[in-house]
Amino acid sequence: MNEFSDSTPADGAGPRDRLGHQPHHVREFFGQRARHWDSRFPDDGPAYAAGVAELGLREGDRVLDAGCGTGRALPALRAAVGPSGTVFGADLTPEMLEEAVRAGRGAEAALLLADVSALPVRDGALDAVFAAGLISHLADPPHDLAELARVVRPRGRLALFHPIGRTALAARKGRPLTPDDLRAEPNLRPMLARSGWDLVQYVDEDARYLALAVRRG
Repeated sequence: MNEFSDSTPADGAGPRDRLGHQPHHVREFFGQRARHWDSRFPDDGPAYAAGVAELGLREGDRVLDAGCGTGRALPALRAAVGPSGTVFGADLTPEMLEEAVRAGRGAEAALLLADVSALPVRDGALDAVFAAGLISHLADPPHDLAELARVVRPRGRLALFHPIGRTALAARKGRPLTPDDLRAEPNLRPMLARSGWDLVQYVDEDARYLALAVRRG
């Protein structure tokens, strides 16, 4: 089976500039920080491995790391699906993908320069999606979560992950938590439902954030 769609945007990104965090702003922000990104968070490896484990991947599965950055989850994803499985890492920032290759993680996955709003992947081609720190950077979260649902088979899984919880992250950034935080369960659950997902597990503690959802159908 070929997981890729017949038409791939020439620049690897989807044709949108609609709401919130625009792709060019996200690309600029992470492009400037890519070279030193891993050195800022050197101890996150075990947390990423634990987050990947929650997906319940099996040998031979097809999985996407959406917004993969420098690819910190890719080794754990590859270990979970084994040599017969397929791992993709998609990110819209070229510098982040370059760092993934420099760190040797390009050997674990096929890396795609792509915007999650318009993935060059066929409908229902994947068994699961892992997304670390992604939702806060989406221009149109309901649309983009629906795009992730499109590429996942019915009953496939989505893990929205962060190595620390919302309160700890807000404290790190010196910002208060606000009621409109998309990652809060009262906001996230209905948004996922509108996008084709059922939220089945929600954990928000200092040591991790995890929202696990199942594709409807």
